[in-house]
Amino acid sequence: MEVHAITRNVRMSAQKMREVVRQIQGLPAQQAAAILAVVPRKSARLVAKTLKSAMANAENNKQLKPETLRVKEAVAGTALTMKRFVPKARGSAGPILKRSCHIKITLSDS
Repeated sequence: MEVHAITRNVRMSAQKMREVVRQIQGLPAQQAAAILAVVPRKSARLVAKTLKSAMANAENNKQLKPETLRVKEAVAGTALTMKRFVPKARGSAGPILKRSCHIKITLSDS
């Protein structure tokens, strides 16, 4: 049985998020949470929060035991990009792209 959790519109680029998400794919859920606890990145805290939510969904909604869960899929996809401009020389403007992403974690009991 599969359970998932999604965190939307996180103000961090998907590229930075993917570096952390790739580390936990295929691991047991409790081991993945332990790994994320020691990774010194902001993205690790956000992924850990989503993983904790997915584990709680499995336990409360599907009555699954946390020790049987594995991270089947962990994905960081792009979300909306806010576009801003900064003044440049000779009256021109330079773009600033403030990227954001969605985190989706799927847990499986098999």
